[in-house]
Amino acid sequence: MATKLNATHDPARRSWLESANAPGGDFPIQNLPFGVFDDGKGARGGVALGDSIIDLSALIASGSIEGAAAEAARGASLLPLFAQSRSAVSALRAALSELYREGGGADREAAEKALVPMASARLLMPAKPTAFTDFCTSADHILRMAANGGRAPNPAWATLPVAYNGRASSVAVSGTPVIRPVGQVVPRGAGEMVVAPEPMLDFELEFGAWLGGPVNELGETVDMARADELLFGCCLVNDWSARGIQFYEMLLGPHLGKSFLTSISPWVVTMEALAPFRVAARGRTADQPDVPGYLNDDFDRSSGGLSIELTAEIDTGSGSVTIVRTNVAELFWTLAQMVAHQASGGAPLEVGDLIATGTVSGAADEARACLVEITRLGQEPLTLPDGTRRVMLEDGDTLTLRGKARADGFVPVGFGPCSGTVSPAKVAA
Repeated sequence: MATKLNATHDPARRSWLESANAPGGDFPIQNLPFGVFDDGKGARGGVALGDSIIDLSALIASGSIEGAAAEAARGASLLPLFAQSRSAVSALRAALSELYREGGGADREAAEKALVPMASARLLMPAKPTAFTDFCTSADHILRMAANGGRAPNPAWATLPVAYNGRASSVAVSGTPVIRPVGQVVPRGAGEMVVAPEPMLDFELEFGAWLGGPVNELGETVDMARADELLFGCCLVNDWSARGIQFYEMLLGPHLGKSFLTSISPWVVTMEALAPFRVAARGRTADQPDVPGYLNDDFDRSSGGLSIELTAEIDTGSGSVTIVRTNVAELFWTLAQMVAHQASGGAPLEVGDLIATGTVSGAADEARACLVEITRLGQEPLTLPDGTRRVMLEDGDTLTLRGKARADGFVPVGFGPCSGTVSPAKVAA
């Protein structure tokens, strides 16, 4: 079901908080994403606006906002908010938009007192995922990876959104150190396995979605319309990849090569905020199979995609350099199709489930969204402007993902950075 545009999407709306009106900012008043922060007074829920965080507990205490959604969003986890109805969350966003808009009739003094400088706060996990599923939904990524390995891709990629069940306990917020894992690998040029620090540490530029409710029972499937309703909001995802471990262990699928860390951006941008940026799902060519009936839906075909520009930057010590530019709209499968497929065998979804798209690679060379693709499995090292070369990530490297939703006639909204710095492996003495 389409989210109707309302006053919160008005491109002419401005905030009396000037930083929210800054060109190119991630958090204009049209965004209002939810998160959890701690400014030394305890972890609690907030909303990003410009360079500040709206402290929801402070607004509730002043009587400026009320209702079940506000109460659900004020705590140290957003799981209760994810379970709220779309209409309740929409009403909360509308109240916040009215409170902080230029010319609004609300109590500005109370609204000002509820603002916390983002620079003085620590951003925390919005919630602990109840489960984490990582999909592989980019045709360009799948076909390039197969070509790099000199093999034909498994034909299932074109008939279903391929996925694996990841490790929810190692999903962490942006800024968490990326400790190089130790595992079983076959070093380049060697013929036997050794246990050693990962020699091929990679990133994957991905996009994620948090699920809300009401969810399905065991044995119950979810149709496409309901799947779209279950999407609460989105974030950026970096599914760090230990390629040496992954390539050696791949019999049933990735395990330790993917379970050591998955980074996510701390702010959850609601599907309502993203409504202006919905686009048609990527179509099929004549030589590709039709979409299976249970994943085929008129609304999803016309509006299941999202126009969100994604970038990846690397900093090896000489400043950040953008090495990837791609777009969520290039994915072969939509978020709703991923949700419907996840439940198609009767697996119960849960409020707080996190799904990720897999590497969001596009057709262009600059849209190759991991180092395995960029370097063609190490055959063409990445050369940075200062002459530094990379085949894979080295200790001390920082990788940062960014995203910006754009559409003609609307104010762009962003997600904030998703960043991690590689630390040396912890090797037993």
